[in-house]
Amino acid sequence: MEFLLKSSRLIVTSRTFTRRVAVPIPSSKSIDFFLVNRRNKHTLIVIAFYVRKFIESKSKASSTTTTTQAAQATTKNTTLMGSFNAAPKINNIDSQDDGLEIPKGLTTNDLLQYVKHLRGENQHQLLSRYFLKPSLTVMSNDITDGFSCLKLNSVSRVCSAPISSPNHIRLFQWNILSQSLGQNNDGFVCCPDDALTWDHRKFLIIQEILQNNPDIICLQEVDHFKFLQNILGTQNYEGIFYPKPDSPCLYIEENNGPDGCAIFYNRDKFDLVNFDTRILEVWRVQSNQVAIAANLSIKATGMEVCVCTTHLKARHGSLLAKLRNEQGRDLLRFAKQFADERPVLLCGDFNAEPIEPVYSTMLNSDHLNLSSAYADIKIEAENFTNDQNEAVDIYDKVQNSMQHEPPYTTWKIREDGEECHTIDYVFYSKDKFKVKNCLEFPQGEEIGKNRTPCYQYPSDHFSLICDFEFLNNEELKNKIQ
Repeated sequence: MEFLLKSSRLIVTSRTFTRRVAVPIPSSKSIDFFLVNRRNKHTLIVIAFYVRKFIESKSKASSTTTTTQAAQATTKNTTLMGSFNAAPKINNIDSQDDGLEIPKGLTTNDLLQYVKHLRGENQHQLLSRYFLKPSLTVMSNDITDGFSCLKLNSVSRVCSAPISSPNHIRLFQWNILSQSLGQNNDGFVCCPDDALTWDHRKFLIIQEILQNNPDIICLQEVDHFKFLQNILGTQNYEGIFYPKPDSPCLYIEENNGPDGCAIFYNRDKFDLVNFDTRILEVWRVQSNQVAIAANLSIKATGMEVCVCTTHLKARHGSLLAKLRNEQGRDLLRFAKQFADERPVLLCGDFNAEPIEPVYSTMLNSDHLNLSSAYADIKIEAENFTNDQNEAVDIYDKVQNSMQHEPPYTTWKIREDGEECHTIDYVFYSKDKFKVKNCLEFPQGEEIGKNRTPCYQYPSDHFSLICDFEFLNNEELKNKIQ
C-alpha cells in the first residue's frame, strides 16, 4: 500500500506501519515531529488529511486570482472530512422511540417512579453517588445518610438539596454513550449484551439526570434526542441538539441517526436569549467535532449566563493531542465571541487528560478566565486561600489544578485493556462564579470488577454535577482588589 500526499511531500508506505516513523505537522512557528506506530495508523491518516487541507488552503489563499474558488473548494472539501470511513452512509432518522408516550402532569418524583415501573420490577438499581458537601438544610423524611434525595427508593443517595435561588445554578454534564456506537463499535468486552441495549439503558439515563434536579443539562454522544426531549419536556426542559456532520453512527446498520451534543435548560428558571452552533476547526479546516453555546437569562433577576458544551476528537497519542488542542483554541474563540461579557460555563467530553495541552489552553484564556470546578472545590477543601493562588504564576496554577482533578471520569474495559481516565470537565468563569458543590465519583468496589457500562450504570462516562453561585458585588470587588 502506498499513501501519497504530494501537496505536503509526505509519503507513507506499508513498511512504515511496522515501525515508528516521524510525521511532520505544520504549525505557525515550526515543524513538529511525532512518532507513530502501527496502532496509530488511523491517527496518521487523520493528521495527513489535516496537513493536506492546511497546505491546500494556504496555497489557494496566496493566489489573488483564485480566492473565491479557494473558499468554495474549502467549503466543499470540509464536508468530506469526519469519520474517514469509505463505507456508504445509512441515513436513518431519530425514530426508534416514536411509540413512547409519557403521561402529562407528572411531578419529577412521579416521573421517576413511572420510568422505574417501565424498567420492570427487580431490576438493578442505579449506582449511588454522593456530593462532596452534604446539604445542611434538608426536608424531614426526605433524608438518607444526611443527603436530601428525591423519594425514589431506600438506597438512592445521590442528591443534595436542590437550590431554587436565582443566584444558584446546578449544571449537569454527561457523555451518555451513543447507543449505536456503544452496542456495535466500542468493544465493551466485560459488559453483558443485555446491559447495552437501549431498552435497558434509556430509563437509567433519565433517572441519573432527573434525580439530581439540574437547571442546565449538557450531553454528548446523543443519538436519541427525541426521546430525551419527550421525557425531559414533561419537566419543562427545552433542548438544543447539534449533530456531528459525519457521525460514525451513520455507518452502522439500524442506527437512530447521527450522534451529537445537546443542551437542555429549565424553562421555569431561564429564558433563552439566543444560541449558536459550531463545527470546530483545526488549522482553519472544519473537523467532525461540534459545539453548542446558549445564552440564558434568569427570569427572576435578568442575570445572563453563557453555557457551552462540546465533544473533542477521541483516540490516544501525541498527534491527536495536537488536534484536540487546536479544537480547544477554536472552541475558546467561539465561546468568547458568543458570550461577549457574560459569565461562562463550558463543559464537555474533551477526550484529554489534564496533562494534555488543551487542558492548560482552557485555563490560560485571559478573556474568559476559566477554571476547573472539580479541581477548585478540592483545592478549597485543602484550605488553599485566594491570596496563595494569586501569588503563583499561571504555570503553577495549571499544575495545581491538574493535580486536583478527579482520578477518573470514565472507567471501562475494552478489547485492548482497561481504561481509567479523567477526560470530562466543567470549566467556569472564576471571576463571576463560586463553586459550591460537586458530585463525587463512585469507588472501584462500588462500580464492580467489570467497570462501566454495566447493569447499574448506562454509560462508560460518569456524570459531572456542579453547583455554582453568582458572586455578589462585594465578592467581585474583593476579587478585583
